[in-house]
Amino acid sequence: MEIEYSKKATKVINNLDNKSKQRIKQSINGLPDGDVKRIVGKINTWRLRTGDWRILFSYTEKDTILIEKIAPRGQIYKGGGFIII
Repeated sequence: MEIEYSKKATKVINNLDNKSKQRIKQSINGLPDGDVKRIVGKINTWRLRTGDWRILFSYTEKDTILIEKIAPRGQIYKGGGFIII
């Protein structure tokens, strides 16, 4: 499975400390396994929970995942009107 990163997600990952960076990359590389839930109201958008961090991603093609946004739990859903099921 191929994984692509948005500019925002790449910027966040590059600014993390090494321990957090490794933990998030390990979770992303393990997709679709992990604590994954669908976002209600958004077509084909999912969230992955990794500790206090949340990763929003979507399936752009059959074998491609786009990592859209990475942020701490309290900030990831602001301004997006997201509901998780």
